[in-house]
Amino acid sequence: MIAKIGRSVNLYGALAYNQLKVENENGQILFAHKMIETASGHYSVAQLAQSFAPYLIANRNTEKHTLHISLNPDPNDKVSDDKFREMAEQYMREMGYGEQPFVVFKHTDIYRSHIHIVSVCVDEQGKKISDKFEKMRSMNLCRELERKHGLIPATDKERNQNDKVFRPVDYRAGDVKSQIASVVRHLPNYYQYQTLGEYNALLSLFNVTAEKIEGELQGKMQQGLLYIPLNEKGERAGHPFKASLFGKDAGLPALELHFAKSKAALKDSPTKQTLKSSVTTALKTTSDEQAFKKQLAEQGINVVVRRNDTGRIYGMTFIDHNSKSVWNGSRLSKELSANTFNDYWNNNIRPDIKESAVLQPKLSTSNDADLPAEEPHHLFDFVHTSDKHEDGLIEALGGLFPEAQGDDYEEQDFANKMKQRRKRRTNR
Repeated sequence: MIAKIGRSVNLYGALAYNQLKVENENGQILFAHKMIETASGHYSVAQLAQSFAPYLIANRNTEKHTLHISLNPDPNDKVSDDKFREMAEQYMREMGYGEQPFVVFKHTDIYRSHIHIVSVCVDEQGKKISDKFEKMRSMNLCRELERKHGLIPATDKERNQNDKVFRPVDYRAGDVKSQIASVVRHLPNYYQYQTLGEYNALLSLFNVTAEKIEGELQGKMQQGLLYIPLNEKGERAGHPFKASLFGKDAGLPALELHFAKSKAALKDSPTKQTLKSSVTTALKTTSDEQAFKKQLAEQGINVVVRRNDTGRIYGMTFIDHNSKSVWNGSRLSKELSANTFNDYWNNNIRPDIKESAVLQPKLSTSNDADLPAEEPHHLFDFVHTSDKHEDGLIEALGGLFPEAQGDDYEEQDFANKMKQRRKRRTNR
């Protein structure tokens, strides 16, 4: 089980976020401790907030007075409501908040049930409750709760590589927005890519695609970006999400800035020649697409093939997890363009590759102007094979990304929306 402890100045926001889950039938109040009861047993945000008001009024000088904790068992744990209540009560008591008012919410809108606890960290006299060695105490307490309730230990989970890597989006698991958010937040921090096509090739490994849109707004042409979940066949599997839902770093301006930075960083990098040699060798020593992909996957390189409706290959992209870079085939070499692979795999025309392409490497001096124009991305062109993630993705990404924490993003998104509403009211 993993515990996350957050503090903020916004008690109302923490309560509203959780109560909205209840109202949308994606959550319930499991337990209320030292809270003012209502006749019906149901609460509004205002009614919940009343129980904390005396503590906030007495608060002396603690700025971040609101405590927002989540307890997250392993997805394979089956935890009853009674067990969740018992764990929440013991956790708060042993962390020093047993005499505080707190309310426990259970969330059921994603594939793993978990609980959120909202309280305040100042006592009735307005004094802050000590948080010394909080992280260590919380970790030790989680281990104790795991033993007591027979839960899967988080330490075992961390030893399992497949649970630590960053997972592809599963549209059937629900909470797709948070899953996509986790992907688009982390990829730019680790990978370099120079075009939207290269970005989409990388996204396709995580069952996501990005689509540029244009339109006129108030007489001006505007551009934007949509993120769309895909199924295992690379087909659209849900409605699109505006990039703005995931923060400014997921939008088109930030993406174009990343393209420029990647281009500068990769300009004189030996990565290009190393990858080119690997791809060329695989092309010369294999006879079909599957063998080609398998050979490169064993070296930590994923291959994304784009085909049109007639099956013609019009795009080849190589994702090198060793150097954390993405390359269009034509950018590596004209001999590794889509036409070469189409002729070989579709028309059985073996490529005529010069030995010097492999044996005499040198740094690239090519200019983007020499590359063929990148064709527009279409939703159904990426080829997904059943063994795609086994053939290199999990092995290559092992331990790279932190575990996806969609809840945190959604909560932050909710807080941002509340801020925007307050600003609009203030402006009016």
